[in-house]
Amino acid sequence: MPVEPVLEHSVSHSSKYDEVPQELHRAMLRLNFPSSYVVVGAYRLFTDKSLYVPAWNKCRNGVRRGMICGFAWMCTSYSIQRRIIKAAITNPSSIFSTLLGLKLPFSISTYVAILLVGSQVTSIISFFVARNIRVARQRVWDQTVASRGKGPDFWQPYVEEWDSPPVVNERPGRLDRMFKMWFWKLIIQKVILLPLSLYPFVGTFIAAAFKGLSTAQDLHKPYFATKKMTAHQEAVFIEERKWDYRMFGFVAALLEGLPIVGLVFTVSNRIGAAMWAHDLEKRQHYVAAQRRTSIAGRSTGFEAVQT
Repeated sequence: MPVEPVLEHSVSHSSKYDEVPQELHRAMLRLNFPSSYVVVGAYRLFTDKSLYVPAWNKCRNGVRRGMICGFAWMCTSYSIQRRIIKAAITNPSSIFSTLLGLKLPFSISTYVAILLVGSQVTSIISFFVARNIRVARQRVWDQTVASRGKGPDFWQPYVEEWDSPPVVNERPGRLDRMFKMWFWKLIIQKVILLPLSLYPFVGTFIAAAFKGLSTAQDLHKPYFATKKMTAHQEAVFIEERKWDYRMFGFVAALLEGLPIVGLVFTVSNRIGAAMWAHDLEKRQHYVAAQRRTSIAGRSTGFEAVQT
């Protein structure tokens, strides 16, 4: 997680490359609404056979086994869990069964039990498809990039876009390193965020907000790896676009947090992240070209002065 920049003095982080040529206007318009890439990724997965057919073929056996086991678990445990939840909530009709003054059409114990069992079924399916869905995510990323008609040489070395980039510490602190360990990530997701997400409606959004930035960072790991960015460059790049990453990550985490169908969005979000990376790279190309032109102009001017 990038550390908040500590600025030595107040400076403007505006870039002289904010004005882009006409051919980049559509890409810049999309970049102004990063959460839209989540919607586009889902649309492409559901409509493009070259994406959803290979992904489904890779995961279908695991999904079927997971659905069978999950359905058996749901049938045997739902009523028991609902009774336990109902007993644990001392007065469900006071603050939980209403939202903004509106009466919910079901009891809070039913709502919480459905979400809890749904998350358990999701975990069961994830167990059976864990390896194959990782392969499917990588394949849809590669296929999305290939569909844009770009080869490996499209991804060029990192170019700083800001005139005064923020000062960041790319070395993760002790807490950051601890939270990246699988054990602590499991504790955070299953012990802290899961109970929070069970609160009617509001909790789901709060949990997604907590996971937003880390979700977006994970989705763009292939982008950073392809550009061979250093840890410092990644930290600066994310810090310069932290609100874009938070908006994209919030919507992505919100959809991935849905019971069962959230697994589908873990694939479609990779498609959206690839399309976002494509537009970001187009801007990187423009900035690099402008810098080369500026350097060439200065060199020509210096040679004219010398002569």
